[in-house]
Order: sequence, then structure tokens, then C-alpha cells
Amino acid sequence: MFQIDRRKLVASLALSGALTLAGRAEAQQPGANAPQPPAAPNGPTGFGYESVLRRARELASVPLTQSPTLPEPLTKLDAEAWRDIRFRPERALFSNNNSLLRLQTYHLGHSFRRPVTVNVIRDGIPTPIPYAANLFDYGATKFDKPLPVNLGFAGFRLQYPLNDPRNFDEMISFLGASAFSFLGRGQRPGVSNRGLVVNGGATAEETPFFREFWIETPEPGSDRIAIYALLDGEAATGAYRFDLSPGAETTLEVNLTLFPRKAGTKLGVAPLRSMFFTGETDRRGHGDYRPEVHDSDGLLIHTGAGEWLWRPLRNPAAPEISAFMDKDVRGFGLLQRDRSFEHYQDLDQAYELRPSCWIEPLGGWGEGHVELLESPTTDETTKNIGVFWVPREAPEPGKPFTLGYRIRSGLETPRLSPAGRAIGAYQTDVKASSPKEQTPPNARRFLIDFAGGDLPFFLSEPGSVAATVTSTNGRILRSSLAPNPHTKGFRAVFDLQLEPGEATDLRIFLRNGSRAITETWTLPFKAE
Repeated sequence: MFQIDRRKLVASLALSGALTLAGRAEAQQPGANAPQPPAAPNGPTGFGYESVLRRARELASVPLTQSPTLPEPLTKLDAEAWRDIRFRPERALFSNNNSLLRLQTYHLGHSFRRPVTVNVIRDGIPTPIPYAANLFDYGATKFDKPLPVNLGFAGFRLQYPLNDPRNFDEMISFLGASAFSFLGRGQRPGVSNRGLVVNGGATAEETPFFREFWIETPEPGSDRIAIYALLDGEAATGAYRFDLSPGAETTLEVNLTLFPRKAGTKLGVAPLRSMFFTGETDRRGHGDYRPEVHDSDGLLIHTGAGEWLWRPLRNPAAPEISAFMDKDVRGFGLLQRDRSFEHYQDLDQAYELRPSCWIEPLGGWGEGHVELLESPTTDETTKNIGVFWVPREAPEPGKPFTLGYRIRSGLETPRLSPAGRAIGAYQTDVKASSPKEQTPPNARRFLIDFAGGDLPFFLSEPGSVAATVTSTNGRILRSSLAPNPHTKGFRAVFDLQLEPGEATDLRIFLRNGSRAITETWTLPFKAE
């Protein structure tokens, strides 16, 4: 959970210019004039999305109930003891109907203390999976007394032969509050997802949770599956349908309807979480032998106006929030673009195999902003990066809020943008870089490498390409552009003069005449 002090936030916004305007438009709300996402379908017969909608609506009319207290032996489990409790593979559900999927549940305990009901839908009839001790192998973890038979579960996961037809790999997991994560072929766990973020980035951030799940029994031989979920929390309840399609690039289609309990609450939809410790543009805490350590290296946004924005991630000294205003955003996501092992040098963590996660809205989302949260971290175990969409007008109690989106998890992302991409960014002190130059004080040099798109076409006539550099504060002293034969693209260099303690937003893109031929690289920068 992000805990950002309000006073630090105001200071951060004032100093760093973190509020970035990516587009202005007339107000438009999902449910008003905006195109609607396709309605989430029900199951073949009986129980379906409408059933979950009805429960979420009814739940919103009553106060939030407290979670039951777990038996003390479960609350005292440390992480190692909890991990030692594993579902027995031979007891996995869906293994007897020639399905390509396997369903396993997670045991309660350690920090996972809220019981979740997991149902299986067969022929339109939902049936809860009963807790039984013999579903699990407890390893070295022992209990003095048998646990209650109505204990419930912490969550569940689905397995699928992603990487080898002979083995079942974890494909999607729902565990803890409204958290879930999923993978495609050849990927290592990295970016994770949430069902909803409430007051993200504030000290009053709330944690909604999935109370109950319903999983449709897959057809024999099928690799597609539908999952329904009931969200609960102080601010809102919600009905969700997830349609999962595994593969080299696994996709998850999400349809949801929220029922707010409170007015004036900031709801963040389609949330993503990731980790950024150190990288080429941010060397904070760098004493590690590894050049870079991160699950994602940047935020990509495709604005409603058609512009592609690339924002490198950072490990800031203090929590910061950036907001990218837009109307009917076409897509956004946390990407791991750098796929070179040499840039990470980590045999165990394999950061070059962390997936990129891309959000595609279904229907128009109206006016709002993509919000990026960056918190400081001193190691790589904390997910210190968050991003989500915030509607301009907060949904109101009594007015259901409906939208849909598709999430893609993959290793290959060039197809997202047809334009040239910023593939590298570096900065240095100008005097250190060019000691013989007559340089004004407080000057910083930035070097941005662009490649891909049409850039190789222009290498034979580099004079037809120009760089547009802007800064909201300070002064651009000089800029230059040169072909980079190593990347089959161009390297842009510019010097920024900025007084110590002041901040600015930097933007640069390449163009051929008046036509942009690359995405826009953007970064908030504060002079030390």
C-alpha cells in the first residue's frame, strides 16, 4: 500500500511540476455520453455476471462487516511456515474433465487472514469448495489441533502448460485483498494487478478486497476460462468478470460495475503495481554489482489525441505523484523494454524476463487522468510503483459505475506503438562530460536514444529529422541530433540550465517536418 504524506505530496507537486498535461477535453463520464464497454456475458445457464451484480448492489446498501478472526496458530505463522503449506497437485480441480487448466487454493495464515469463498460453477450451479486439511501438504508446519472445517481459503490459482506441454505452470493467481497477477509464456513474475485502488497515494488509502469468487468449469480441452468476483470495501462494492486467454501473450478481459458506498472518494481503476530500484536514468542507492534492478522501466501512455508518451520510472528521494490528464485514453501500461541480460546481470531474478503489462480500455472512459505513484525504496522487495486511471468525476452512491478493459501480459511490446521509441536515456554533469566547454553553471546534459519505427528510413538523410525539446522551467542551452549506427536510430543531446532546488518537466520527440516520428520522452527533473 502506498502511504504518501499530504504535505510531502503538495511540496512534491509544487517543486517537481509532476502534474503533466497530456490533453484537455470536455468532461465525459462512463455511463453518460461515452461509448460503453460490451456487457459482461453471463454463463451458459443459471449463475452468471448478473448474479454477482445483484449481490454487489445489495452489499453496498449495508455497512461493511468485519472479517472473522482466524485461529491463533494461523495468525502466528511466519512467511516461511506459511509457504511450507502447499496444495496437493493430485487434488487439483478440473483434472478429471480433460481440461488444460488446474485449480488450486491457497491456505489461510501469516498475512493472509481474510477468508475467501471459492466456488466452482458446473451446469450453471455454483458450489463452494469445502476446506479440508487433506487438500494440503503441510511440510514442516504442524498444528496441535485440527483446524475448523469451515475455515475457507486465502485465494486460488490456475495452472496451465504455458512453457512445456508436459508441465502445469502457474498462470493466474488471486491472493491478498484485490490483488491478482498473471503470466504468459517465458515470463517471470513482475507487474501485479489490483481490482481497485481507493484514495491511492494518500495516508487515508483504503484496501478493498475480493470477498468471493465463482469459477466456471472449463469445457473439455478448452484453455479459456471465466472468473467472477465480488469486491467489498468501505468505499465501494463491485461485480467483476475476468475472461482469461493464455498464450505467448496472455490476455485478461475485465468487465466491472462498482457501487460506491461513499461520496467524493477517489477510485483508481485498472491498477498496476511494480518495482523500480535502480536503472540507467536513476542510480539511487547504486552500490550493487547489477547495473539495473527493476520489474518495469517505464510508463507508456497512448493518449486520446493519439500521442504516445514514454515516462521512465524512478526511485525518488520522497514519494511523488504524476498525473497525465486525458480524455478517452487509448491505453497505458508499465513496460519492461530492456530485454538484455547484460544490463541486469542477475541469474536468479531474470529481470529481463519480467512481463510488460498493457491496459486497453473497452469503450470510452471519458475525462480523467492516468496517475503514477513513485515511492522510495532501499531494496528490490517492495513494489514502489503504482499506476491507475482516475475518472474526473468521482462515482456517486446510488449510481453504478461500469467500464471494461483488456490487460495484455507479454515480453514483446514494439507493436504497441508504430512510432520510434526512446530506448535509452542518460544524464551527466556538463562540465564532467565536456571539461573544455565554456558552460554556464548549473547545467545538466541529457542524452536520449531513439530507435525503431521509420527512423532507419531517415538514416540516409539525417538532416530531415529534427528534435523538439521543451522544458517547463529553466533554459535549454543547446541541443543536437546525430545518427546512431549502433541502434539504427538517432541520439538526441540537450543541455538544461536549472537553479538548484528548482524543478521542471522535460519533453522531447523527433519529427520529420511537422510530423512526429517518435513517441514523446518525458521526465520530471529537480536540480540538486
